[in-house]
Amino acid sequence: MYDAPAVLTEAELRNLEADYCSWGDTVHYLDHPKFFDTCEGSYMYDAEGQAFLDLQMWYSAVNFGYRNPRLNAVAHRQLDRLPQVASQYLHREKVELAAMIARDVEAKFGSKGRVHFNVGGAQAVEDSLKIVRNSSGGKSLMFAFEGGYHGRTLGASAITSSYRYRRRYGHFGDRAQFIEFPYHFRGPRGMTKEEYGEHCVAKFARLFETEYNGVLDTKTGQAEFAAFYIEPIQGTGGYVIPPPNFFAGIKRVLDQHGILLVVDEIQMGMYRTGKLWSIEHFGVQPDVLVFGKALTNGLNPLSGLWAREELINPTVFPPGSTHSTFNANPMGTAVALETLRMCAELDYGTAVAEKGAYFLEGLRALQRRWPQIGDVDGLGLALRCEICEADGYTPNKKLLDRMEEEAMKGDLEVGGRRLGLILDVGGYHKNVITLAPSLEITYPEIDTALELLDALLRRCVAG
Repeated sequence: MYDAPAVLTEAELRNLEADYCSWGDTVHYLDHPKFFDTCEGSYMYDAEGQAFLDLQMWYSAVNFGYRNPRLNAVAHRQLDRLPQVASQYLHREKVELAAMIARDVEAKFGSKGRVHFNVGGAQAVEDSLKIVRNSSGGKSLMFAFEGGYHGRTLGASAITSSYRYRRRYGHFGDRAQFIEFPYHFRGPRGMTKEEYGEHCVAKFARLFETEYNGVLDTKTGQAEFAAFYIEPIQGTGGYVIPPPNFFAGIKRVLDQHGILLVVDEIQMGMYRTGKLWSIEHFGVQPDVLVFGKALTNGLNPLSGLWAREELINPTVFPPGSTHSTFNANPMGTAVALETLRMCAELDYGTAVAEKGAYFLEGLRALQRRWPQIGDVDGLGLALRCEICEADGYTPNKKLLDRMEEEAMKGDLEVGGRRLGLILDVGGYHKNVITLAPSLEITYPEIDTALELLDALLRRCVAG
């Protein structure tokens, strides 16, 4: 007779976690990370059924809501048909998905290209680094932005600006040269956002004026750098949104010197900003585009990249150039294909723009009531709320840490309900609430979110 295993208590699980789980693959920013039991739509639930409104949706991986019925149904069907196949063989979903992405990019940006899959965002960044280095004759130096984040594998850490991700792992000889990003709220006083963007472009262009700036041989016109890695909107850096003219200026400089533009859409892709690719807002053409996260709505891991034909065709990037056992796995590609079909059928562009504008106006109303909100901004449903001292400018990480901790207690009173609130923290000073709600969030849920933020500020500022 089979005896079902005993259900462990949360206390027993915490003891096991303390003894046997690496903390290197989890965060433990809070002393007691929350256990969750179920999820639905915009909410997570603990074992007691306490609801937590999620405003970060697994770091923007679950754009289309937890347990999305249409996407979950595809995962179930694929599980019963072809859940596994070695990557040396083909399956229908991989080919159709690659063609759909490549045709979309060609229609929008005018270049034929090919799609290459992997399982995580950082792994896709690693693959892109191989493509860039291969196409540039082995150049290993890259430009990236201050505040930029591209992952924590060794190669991705070299182009991620935070030294703390590199500190324990020795010298990174290929570390990127980090360029100023137009973070207007903390930029020079007296400049408009557009003027600051032009200022940053001019500073970048100046690097190429003379050989003594160290990036260009002015006699041959050869640059030492192979590519510039960008997030159109900075993610971990605090959802910093540049002026609309900024990337066009950067791209002009890159094109003059034969340097590739690699666009990281891992966090901002899949309509987070109201476009399938956030770079569409800025009028420039990528040479390589990296994607992941919400492509499968956080179900089976899948990531990948698109690159121009001349960078990735089989003559220059032959079989075996990279490998992952689980790249293009049929569970992931099946869900991703359905995600893109769903996006093509439903007008997420309009819906996200309208919901984002409504949410942003609500944040601005909160800002008028709370001097501790120094800056709010947003594009689509990628929104930021910067927490400061009462002067509205000095970063106040301590207050936001307290807000995050209190939000996870699940005891905020709003509209006769007790709710928790799941927030994500980012920014150069770790004082920014980076808001990435479900694209399916309802207007009443946005109202609830704003009320919860207000209640949280009342509790924490007073405390």
